[in-house]
Amino acid sequence: VQLVESGGGLVQPGESLRLSCAASGFTFRNSRMSWYRQDPGKERELVASISSDGRTTNYADSVKARFTISRADYKNTVYLQMNDLKPEDTAVYYCNAPINGGTWGQGTQVTVSS
Repeated sequence: VQLVESGGGLVQPGESLRLSCAASGFTFRNSRMSWYRQDPGKERELVASISSDGRTTNYADSVKARFTISRADYKNTVYLQMNDLKPEDTAVYYCNAPINGGTWGQGTQVTVSS
């Protein structure tokens, strides 16, 4: 089971990024997928999740109306479109699948700074 995140970077406030998480080693289409983030010194927090059929999504209040989670089962990939980024969105973003008690990727750094 492997999750590989990509797409992070350094952006200015108000700009956008799209994160990707490529999954392998399990039946992706049957799995709920989530994005979390963690800033140094803080607990890891749930940012967004999407059901296995893609019909149900949930977001942290802090990112509602700015972030969109989606999935492409034919690519075994889940995305996080992040718009109107703010400095407080700065964190390492992790992909999660509820496999083997919870599987994490290595994370991708997002830094929002002017």
